[in-house]
Amino acid sequence: MLDDTRQVGAKLRAVRQDRGLTLEQLAASAGVSASTLSRLEAGKRQASLELLLPLTRRLGIRLDDLVPHEQADPRVRRPIIRRDGLIIAPLAPESSPISTYKITYPAHGTLPELRVHDGYEWLYVLTGKLRLRLGEQDLTLGRGEAAEFDTRIPHAMSAAGGRPAQVISIFNEAGARMHTHTSD
Repeated sequence: MLDDTRQVGAKLRAVRQDRGLTLEQLAASAGVSASTLSRLEAGKRQASLELLLPLTRRLGIRLDDLVPHEQADPRVRRPIIRRDGLIIAPLAPESSPISTYKITYPAHGTLPELRVHDGYEWLYVLTGKLRLRLGEQDLTLGRGEAAEFDTRIPHAMSAAGGRPAQVISIFNEAGARMHTHTSD
């Protein structure tokens, strides 16, 4: 808790200096003594709402801006999805506005039926070869190749060349729903 108080003071000092204000200028405009503000910035005075409210208003920041925030664990811990022979590993949190997956297409995969749905997809081939049927185009993408397309165009994908293909796929929300959820 004491460390948090020091961090509030240090953040207050940093914002004040960023605004080009002296300790005396901020103290006078907020109606507190320069000595009190100095002790607060040094972490030697307890921060109270009565003291912080006029200071944050004068600096144009929120009280929340002074409080240290805990960093969330950045690791993505979501289960692997197995669907129609595909192995789909989520690479982004479920709450992410963009869904990212590492998809492994099986070696003996046949090209599924063409599908159409709202959304966009971006993909990058990590290993193997990927067959991408996009409208009238029948393409084979190799390692290091990428593609981007509107998923309202009829499309389907499978591994090509008799070996599995690993692909990083990025979907907007509509595309992720279609590609990763099983139908009821």
